[in-house]
Amino acid sequence: MKELRSKIWEALISALPITAIVYVLALTPMFDLNKTELITFCIGAVLLVLGIGLFNLGADLAMTPMGTHVGAGLSRQRKLGLLLAVCFVLGMLITIAEPDLQVLAKQVSAVMNGTLLIYAVGAGVGAFLLVAILRIVFRKTLSNILMLFYMFLFALALMLAVNDNLNLLPMAFDSGGVTTGPITVPFIMALGVGISSVLGDKRSQENSFGLVALCSVGPVLAVLVLGIFSRNDLTYQVPDYTVSNDILGSFLHTAGHTAQEVAIALGLIVVFFLICQFAFLKLPKKRLKKIAIGVIFTYVGLVLFLTGVNVGFMPVGYKLGFQLAQGSKWFLIGFGLVTGVLVVLAEPAIHVLNKQVEDVTGGFVTRKAMITGLCIGVGASIALSMVRIVFDFSLVYYIIPGYFISLALSLFVPPVYTAIAFDSGGVASGPMTSGFILPLAIGACVSLQGADAVLRDAFGVVALVAMTPLITIQLLGFKAIVSNRVKERKAMQKILDADDQQIINFM
Repeated sequence: MKELRSKIWEALISALPITAIVYVLALTPMFDLNKTELITFCIGAVLLVLGIGLFNLGADLAMTPMGTHVGAGLSRQRKLGLLLAVCFVLGMLITIAEPDLQVLAKQVSAVMNGTLLIYAVGAGVGAFLLVAILRIVFRKTLSNILMLFYMFLFALALMLAVNDNLNLLPMAFDSGGVTTGPITVPFIMALGVGISSVLGDKRSQENSFGLVALCSVGPVLAVLVLGIFSRNDLTYQVPDYTVSNDILGSFLHTAGHTAQEVAIALGLIVVFFLICQFAFLKLPKKRLKKIAIGVIFTYVGLVLFLTGVNVGFMPVGYKLGFQLAQGSKWFLIGFGLVTGVLVVLAEPAIHVLNKQVEDVTGGFVTRKAMITGLCIGVGASIALSMVRIVFDFSLVYYIIPGYFISLALSLFVPPVYTAIAFDSGGVASGPMTSGFILPLAIGACVSLQGADAVLRDAFGVVALVAMTPLITIQLLGFKAIVSNRVKERKAMQKILDADDQQIINFM
């Protein structure tokens, strides 16, 4: 109970700033938020805090241990075919059941239907989870693999431009962010730790990261391939973001629907874990009981969190974006910067990543450094997204230079920073981004450019949130290198000065 209170307190501190900003803006004359919207948002904020607290506790008790045990257990079988087959099925199943992907599929209508999109993205994640496992098994450098596949993605983007279907690009890169959501991230990251602990070498720190990074590439590739073979244009219809006067009814309806989706997602992971338990894990009952309690906490936390975001945050985010865009454009950009910094603190999977990074690196990469880099990166990405909406230009002008800088930095920083940075990009673009920031961007875009421009200008915000941490986290690594070299030079200079003094004294 003490640990649960601690987790909820941390969640309260994380969610309080963005909640306070919304209420402060509601008091100003330039914003028109009625009582129903404010009450709904307040209830959503309470559910968000409780959800994050329960989820984080559940991730510590269940999701992370399950992934670690499964990864280590599969690796000990020393059967590469079994390891790859199981990981492919696992990656595909948990992606298909990811609630964030369901939301994206419902919002976008294309030549391919929503079901085709979901299964294509799931296959993409499964395939690239295999690539990530093979990287660990054969001990290949992550940066080289990322360069290869991102160059391939850019080539496909050029093919889309030739086919005059470039509007698909923002949705494709957004899909890479939403698929690495709160359910998949803890399990996949722990899976990497378990596999690298058995199969890794002296670079096991680096090898334990990178699974989320590569799994984020698969969905982008899958959607781009579907777009190339598609002959029709994507169509988009702005969802109904109005708040129902029946507040209790809307929360209960959404909670029931969310409970079913989360149950399917977690159920697939639990069934898979139980199969592994009976086949080769053979964990003691005491440990299984602890994991079962963690699964319950995770389930309840995710249901509360997603319900709060969908009912309370999405409508308010859309309305704020719409009304902000009617005022000062620079205020809109500044608001995007501040909101991006605060949203990072409320993403549930961020806390899982920060804890695992600090544990695996032995404190070499601290939580404070991670959260600072992520806040700067995500804040900048939301501000840049608002700039793109205001001036109406293609995402290509951000994506290609941004990833070029990210991949170039990977040549100069310690490999562990590259692996952590690319994982951070996938984790940062979670349900708070798709549930609050994306509606904010859609509202601003509808106000400034019209509903027809939403797919071109508003989508892509998740992609930028996933991209900018790649630069900021690797810059932390570059700073670490410079600091270490300065310390080494100072230490060497002290030794030389001491030797000179001894020579003088001897003479």
